[in-house]
Amino acid sequence: MRHLPYVGSGPYCYSNSFAMLLGARSPSTAVIEVATGGPFGMQLIGGKLVFFDAYGWDPEQGFDQALSAIGWTSTVGKGGDADAALARLTAAVRRGPVWVGPVEMGHLRHQPEMTGPIGADHFVVALDVDDERVLVHDPHGYPYAEVPVEDFMTAWRAETISYGDPYTMRTDFVQVAEVSDADAIRSVIPAALGWLSLRTDVEMPPGSLGNGAAAERVAELVEAGAGDGLREHLMYFAIRVGARRLSDTADCLLLAGYDKAAGIAAEQARLVGSLQRPIVAKDFPAAAAALRRLAPTYDLLRAALE
Repeated sequence: MRHLPYVGSGPYCYSNSFAMLLGARSPSTAVIEVATGGPFGMQLIGGKLVFFDAYGWDPEQGFDQALSAIGWTSTVGKGGDADAALARLTAAVRRGPVWVGPVEMGHLRHQPEMTGPIGADHFVVALDVDDERVLVHDPHGYPYAEVPVEDFMTAWRAETISYGDPYTMRTDFVQVAEVSDADAIRSVIPAALGWLSLRTDVEMPPGSLGNGAAAERVAELVEAGAGDGLREHLMYFAIRVGARRLSDTADCLLLAGYDKAAGIAAEQARLVGSLQRPIVAKDFPAAAAALRRLAPTYDLLRAALE
């Protein structure tokens, strides 16, 4: 079956936020996403939490790499207490929009059914601040959303997010080089190979697994009923973003001249995408079978990129 690039909605919050800040000179969100290195692998964290992204990877580790690959820089501000962070943000939005995150999505109450922390990271673009609200472009589908200052600061403290620092923001985006999309992707292949090789310099919780071993273990967990929130995590987030990332990875690798690797990434995208219906329908044997077909593809992708 021929691979068809995907266009549509999906949880691409940080890539969409970057694209908003970079404006007309931004590459596609696909290039930004793939340049972070995230799509190159699969991880089961602590034996419980699964993501279709690289073992030991989190978004914070990929941002500077992605910006460098596409020829941009930014200034990062983080930490401090809430008052200092709010003052920093207020001053920054006077100069222009500000990239903000991670924030705890559960505190963003303009999103339906959000009433408190759910452990979900998110990124937004802050446009304006006053005494009552922070005006944001929320890439989850809410342009010009108004977030009460108290809720925004609680979300931005990010206490329930497993990576990053409180009150992180990026400003002063500057293009320092003209880089083609193909060259941007070629520049991150060494990092992609590092992630696919299961880097050992990243500390992981006991019970964590990567790539094929992660896929095999998740297949077992799914066969056992996908309990402890695994089913909900898969069907609402992990499958959606995982399949899209891999579809975009196939497109980007093809553009960069890695035809065989692109075909493998496209097959990974189809396998991850095929999980959605059986997970929703609780057809756990079908989902487990797809995960077991996914397991050997990570070694194949590494070999193709080498």
